Amino acid sequence: MIPISQGRSRRATLAGAVCALLVTGTALTGCSEDPNEGTNGVGRLSADEIQGRAQKAAASAGTVRLHGTVVAGERTYTLDMRLKEQGGVGSLSAKGETFRLLRVDDELYLKAGAEFWGHADDESDGRTDAAAAGKLAEKYVKVPQADPSYKKFIGFTEKNVLLDGLLTLHGKLATDGHHEQSGVRTIRVTGDDGSGGTLDVSLEGRPYPVRLVRAGKAGTLTFSDWGTDFDLKKPAEDETLDYGRQLPTS
Repeated sequence: MIPISQGRSRRATLAGAVCALLVTGTALTGCSEDPNEGTNGVGRLSADEIQGRAQKAAASAGTVRLHGTVVAGERTYTLDMRLKEQGGVGSLSAKGETFRLLRVDDELYLKAGAEFWGHADDESDGRTDAAAAGKLAEKYVKVPQADPSYKKFIGFTEKNVLLDGLLTLHGKLATDGHHEQSGVRTIRVTGDDGSGGTLDVSLEGRPYPVRLVRAGKAGTLTFSDWGTDFDLKKPAEDETLDYGRQLPTS
């Protein structure tokens, strides 16, 4: 048996402690020769392959939750949606107003407060009267498929359409080190050094997307609960109302 000095033992202990701190921090470097040891292995792939694996994993998952911000045109939406093939449910905020979206198959419902409905367009005074707005408040209003709002909002409830549009970085792809997002070890992929967006992909389990920073400062989204099912059903009749006219364009 080869004796080990106490000084050497203390140095080894200190090195192990420093390594543990790095592992729990943002960057996972300097602790081992292979930072992909004990992972799902996608960190060893090229940037294009990592993006492809993440897109494939996202498409194969039955459900997902995504929350964050999306910039569309001149408007910034804050969303927190749970999605699956049959529809989605969650909240959407824009310009200080928050409303709830629910889609079951082809039927889309919107639930909002009286202030939202008070912004409805009207030929006489430009708004819905207080009594009508009060009746609509906190009820699920079925959105007619011919209404412009149907096309505007249904995209926020369509899992595959939404993810297909989001999970593509622009420009030349490259990897940008090992990181940690919400307690999950990730490998980061960038497009054009970040100007084309960045995507953190899980190194644990399946290579699901974890966090996306969109190109052109068009929002940041976090993905979670991949494959975790949730209840999705139409609202009860006593919770549903017809608006009877075009929904507020605002």
